[in-house]
Amino acid sequence: MSKMNMRKAYGEALLELGRDNKSVVALEADLGKSTMSNMFGGAFPERYFQMGIAEANMISAAAGLALTGHVAYASTFAVFASGRPYDQIRSSVAIPRLNVKICGSSAGLSDFGDGKTHQSVDDIALMRVLPNMKVFSPADYYETKKIVKAMAEMDGPCYIRVNRNDVPNVTEEDTLFEPGKAVQMKDGSDAVVYATGYMVYQALEAAKILEAEGISVRVVNLHTIKPLDAEGVQAAAKGMKGAVTVEEASVIGGMGAAVCEALAEGPAESRVRVLRMGIPDCFGTSAQTYEELLVEYHLMPQDIVQCVKKAIV
Repeated sequence: MSKMNMRKAYGEALLELGRDNKSVVALEADLGKSTMSNMFGGAFPERYFQMGIAEANMISAAAGLALTGHVAYASTFAVFASGRPYDQIRSSVAIPRLNVKICGSSAGLSDFGDGKTHQSVDDIALMRVLPNMKVFSPADYYETKKIVKAMAEMDGPCYIRVNRNDVPNVTEEDTLFEPGKAVQMKDGSDAVVYATGYMVYQALEAAKILEAEGISVRVVNLHTIKPLDAEGVQAAAKGMKGAVTVEEASVIGGMGAAVCEALAEGPAESRVRVLRMGIPDCFGTSAQTYEELLVEYHLMPQDIVQCVKKAIV
């Protein structure tokens, strides 16, 4: 399984959008080499705005550009994109439903070396609670590229979180992407695992281990966290002995919480026991490698295996 980088997918998609749509502009908060928005800046310097370490100003400027008919992409690390300019996102972007597309790069624990100040455990919850905001968490390079391009066609604000590291592709270049639709990656009859982001790969690996042990697992990719495909989530749980949600974000207010809400409000046949996996009520920490953190926060395939077994008891 090939490994590719979601940040590169963001930069390439932005560049392609710039060639096809002259209304697309890009803003950056001093991290263009890391987010790879500098690809767009190199090709279209007149439409690229380097705002410096001033995230609130960046979002305000993006709102202004959107008011003049532009589709404004604003990127920086996810922890800064969601936290520092929250008031500007709420008041100047979400309330007026402007075409500002926010990219939270190096999301979750993927910025392993910089520690808790740079690791976004809370960005899904923060963006999900905002009225009018769409929230995306792609599983791999190909899905990232499709979402970035699709956001340009969507009316109103969007937020996408992308991983910092090279990750395996679990989709193909020609895989159909439908915003707001849950995607069944693997069928199964004993338990369902709802996953988002890089955790889709981890869930698929866990499913292989469980299959060898005689436990059949359905894996569902929730690349769109808001609006959640409630009907798809409910349908995937029917007939299951239990369910697990897994995300590289806080379990408080995140994808798992959204799934639990959908199942609780759905038909009786979809109400199964749900165990949520993710980052508990704590911040991240520094590590030498990304995998060290995934082990520390119990987000490895074997951890999912153990959680599925608990869910179906």
